[in-house]
Amino acid sequence: MRKITWILLLLIIGHQSFAQEAKPSPTKDARFEKKKKRKEKINALIKQEEEGALVFHKQNTFGLRINTDGYSVFFEKGWMQTSRKASFISFDLGEKKHPKEHKQSTSDAASFIPVSNTPFVYGKKNIFYQFKISAGQQLVLGYRGNKNGVSVTGIYGGGLSIGLLRPYYLRVLRGTNNDVADIKYSSADSTDFLGDGIIEGTSLKHGWNELKISPGLHARAGLRFDYGRFNELVSAVEVGVNAEYYFKKPEIMLLTSNRQFFFSAYASINFGRRK
Repeated sequence: MRKITWILLLLIIGHQSFAQEAKPSPTKDARFEKKKKRKEKINALIKQEEEGALVFHKQNTFGLRINTDGYSVFFEKGWMQTSRKASFISFDLGEKKHPKEHKQSTSDAASFIPVSNTPFVYGKKNIFYQFKISAGQQLVLGYRGNKNGVSVTGIYGGGLSIGLLRPYYLRVLRGTNNDVADIKYSSADSTDFLGDGIIEGTSLKHGWNELKISPGLHARAGLRFDYGRFNELVSAVEVGVNAEYYFKKPEIMLLTSNRQFFFSAYASINFGRRK
């Protein structure tokens, strides 16, 4: 009985050893083929870069955008999907101006007060900031042709706009004693705020604890011209149009109408890196 047990045990061990030996293992040819394909892929990417294609996995860019009705700074993060298409998300922070606002000093207003060091906008009620979050796509319309050329990319996207209204303050002379005070517009102070006793603007001193939110939506479309010599660096100029709609009309100016829908053109300069 003991001999039979030993024989069975040896048969089981021998079967497992044979099974392990019979299990296929990667051959030198398979490893060589894998390395060859990887090398071909790298060579193809290098060739695309030499031909002016924008080849990357991720890119981070930032810059300044000048609009016909204001300005903003932005940060953009993109992911390549194909050799001609990439997705992105962007974050903008800026200020929007009313077409009727113009800076002036007390001398421009023909006042008896000495010339102001801080210009002001007569009749302005609120300063209108926007924080915009958007998603979109970039489509390559034309490669550079070589490293010294310019690539042309179509840009489109849209998303959420968070409008922030900050009360606009002025330094004025008020009352019979001509006391100096910094005031915002209100029904009680309307005469002083719109009167002849304006001394100057107050710049960024007041109103940050009185912000009001005005939510909305926005969309943008444009063309980006990338002139960077090296593919891993982003150096580009972009031009296009913006459209914004706010659910509640932002009150920027007094004595004139305000809008809920804004349409503007823009130009931006972009810098960044690709990986």
